[in-house]
Amino acid sequence: MKCVLGFDGGGTKTECVLMDESGAVLARSRSGASNAVNVGAKASAAALGAAGTEALRSAGASPSDVAYILAGISGAGEPNVRAEIQDNLKPCFPNATIVITSDLILSLAATGEIPSLVVIAGTGSAVLGRTSRLRLTRAGGFGPIIGDPGSANDVGRKATALCFQKFLNAEKSQLSADILRSFACKWGQFVNLVRQEPTVIFPKIFPIVAKAAESGDPSARKLLTSAAHDLQEQVLEVLHQLQLENANFFLAKTGGVFDGSAFLSAEFDRLVREIAPEVRIGPLPRPVAESAAQLARDALTSPLEIPES
Repeated sequence: MKCVLGFDGGGTKTECVLMDESGAVLARSRSGASNAVNVGAKASAAALGAAGTEALRSAGASPSDVAYILAGISGAGEPNVRAEIQDNLKPCFPNATIVITSDLILSLAATGEIPSLVVIAGTGSAVLGRTSRLRLTRAGGFGPIIGDPGSANDVGRKATALCFQKFLNAEKSQLSADILRSFACKWGQFVNLVRQEPTVIFPKIFPIVAKAAESGDPSARKLLTSAAHDLQEQVLEVLHQLQLENANFFLAKTGGVFDGSAFLSAEFDRLVREIAPEVRIGPLPRPVAESAAQLARDALTSPLEIPES
């Protein structure tokens, strides 16, 4: 029995769908982070291998049954990174054709519409749009160092800077107290944690900010409103490049930032409708990993064309 694997790999988790030749989903599984920028290509491949192996185990299938793999991985925009992930993954699935691409590409394909935009806001952030199958425009997605505006990492960084300033000014801050309570440490210890592992700690601050915003904390709401504006600016850049400002199109939202903050999600919707009155906003119609598996299944009988992001 031939089967295929589709993956959606991000900064928090890796999702996998195992599908047979008929298009039936045989199993779903998860493993750890596979963002190639954060964990490196070797660890990214290990997360893919772990998720794929678990899906096969659940379905009673063998690695030798896998004929095609399509994986959308955040941070895998560079050809050399994709090649390294592929080389490390190949021993796990020796009979498979393996294609590694950006998670942005597969998220956009999962919208099922042209024209469409997808806004990913999780550990990182980016916007990708298309007006034809191979004509794409992107904004953001540059990683935690160069910048992922509106991401969980970015919100966590800004929250830390805000609380640091209040600490220096000897000002009381409920948000600071919430953060220190969550990490069970004093301010000096927390700052040391941040300096040691910023890309690990900053995303963990986001849910604290989101919870505070739901409780009405003004500092938290200001941070999330700023994040919504940052995401809107990226959407505006893509709309301008594709000339979609006045068009009727679908915009899909995905990622832990939208899922984790109703306040930010609603503010983002409001801001986007200001610049695109005819937009239809909603979640992805189906999971990215399932879309990847379907594309991999189709590739068994016809060539797969993956545009560059």
